[in-house]
Amino acid sequence: MWRAFFLAIGVYLVLLGAQCLAVDKVLLKAREPASETADLWGNRTVQPGGAKTMQPPDWVPWSLISTGAVVCIYSFTLPRRATGK
Repeated sequence: MWRAFFLAIGVYLVLLGAQCLAVDKVLLKAREPASETADLWGNRTVQPGGAKTMQPPDWVPWSLISTGAVVCIYSFTLPRRATGK
């Protein structure tokens, strides 16, 4: 069970990092105007209509891909569950 869990987390991180490589900017549209708050990377950009843009720094995709790859490799080194016989 742990092997599958860590493999899923690793694959998710690799795919999220690859997606961040392909996207330059993400525009989040709010239904109601939101107050100005800092996002995950410290950007404080809030558009007048309640839309918010997020622009990940250059190091984020590579960090996600490398961390996901390490977690995937770790999941392959976990021992398989004993059958109990």
